[in-house]
Amino acid sequence: MNGGSTRVPSRMKRLLGVVTAALLAVGAVGCGTGTGEESTGSQQEGGTVELEFAQWWAPELPDGSFQELMTQFESQNPNIKVKLLSGPYASTKQQLVSGAASKTLPDVVGLDGAWVNDFAKQGALTDLSALMAEAKYDESQLASQIKVDDKTYMIPVVNFVYPLFVNEDMLSKANVKAAPTNRTEFLDAAKKISALGGNVKGWALPLDTAVPNGIQNDVMSWLWASGGTMLTPDGKPNLTSPPVKSTVEYVKSLNDADVIAPGSLTMKEQDKVEKFTAEQIGMMIDSLAHINLIKKNNPDLNFTVAPIPAEDSFTGKRGLPYASWGIGIADSTEHKAEAFKLVEFLMSQQANSELSTLANGFPGNNTAEPDFSKSDPLFKTAFDIYKEGYPANEFVGLPKSEELMRTFDEQLQLVLTGKQSVDEALNKTQESWASVI
Repeated sequence: MNGGSTRVPSRMKRLLGVVTAALLAVGAVGCGTGTGEESTGSQQEGGTVELEFAQWWAPELPDGSFQELMTQFESQNPNIKVKLLSGPYASTKQQLVSGAASKTLPDVVGLDGAWVNDFAKQGALTDLSALMAEAKYDESQLASQIKVDDKTYMIPVVNFVYPLFVNEDMLSKANVKAAPTNRTEFLDAAKKISALGGNVKGWALPLDTAVPNGIQNDVMSWLWASGGTMLTPDGKPNLTSPPVKSTVEYVKSLNDADVIAPGSLTMKEQDKVEKFTAEQIGMMIDSLAHINLIKKNNPDLNFTVAPIPAEDSFTGKRGLPYASWGIGIADSTEHKAEAFKLVEFLMSQQANSELSTLANGFPGNNTAEPDFSKSDPLFKTAFDIYKEGYPANEFVGLPKSEELMRTFDEQLQLVLTGKQSVDEALNKTQESWASVI
């Protein structure tokens, strides 16, 4: 991330582990005790335990496929039943944030890496390192682990990259010959798409402060795509640097050109995906996990994925945002051993391969290999894009990362609504972040 060099700096090494080991496996083929709180699981007649598993994964997978995996698990563990608590990412996050604060999380939880530090510090998650040791689990098969104070609280099950999604029919209608490769080309394409009329715009920017991951996925992605960083070499905020300023100024230029879908200030990620699916926007930066959802809701949509455009003069390796479907166990559950059996199952070679294939993601088990013959062809396209760059998400592992995103979000909104300058926004955000990191 240093200029045009292809070398990955030391501050990125902690990020690479989340995806790189899994991708090496893909290459071979082609996100203790109980506390005394009342358990959210239940003991059924005959000694059967029911585990509640809250996640946003099932709605993003082919209908019924995740339940089929749970049925496989139950057949292998007849004394354990799994009750899926499934919902969109945003509502699942809100549910888990409340549950973490009150220590009433479901037994097993899907986790975003951005939440782990806070949940662990609240005592809501159990120490998976201890459970792995107790179960004599072979940790070497895990591509990565997310730790706080050297204890594992989340295991990434499936890893996703966030490339640029492009509506090819819309590009053609706008007389844009190919997916944009740099910032100038992207702005030009967005203008031409917006000029098609109706309610169509070139791009969408979700900035709802309740779920501020748009800062990570839709704003900082422009920085990382150009090899930039928002942190100093020792991990401190560096938001007043020229690369960050250039990124924010570019986002502002897209807003000033009126190529962004209306409603940004209250838009969530799922709204962006719906607009792309409904052909109301021509381009978006999004997770591969949504390929299934998009094709289910609009089978005729002609779209592809491409690298995120970089600064015009940039020639180095491009950072590609990523997120994980992580898994954790509530510290309040009375069924930690049974819950860990579910974790073991999902991280097993066979189940992890099946799940990553279904999800169009990269495996969290470094011995698992997705079946390219069964996955969407865009997955292979995205894999090729990844091989040309490196995974980049500097929010993973930061303390109060959601709060950091929200602070940046609030200041960016003031820029986009003409209430302050880019420099003012970055100086205020720098000051706020410095008190947290």
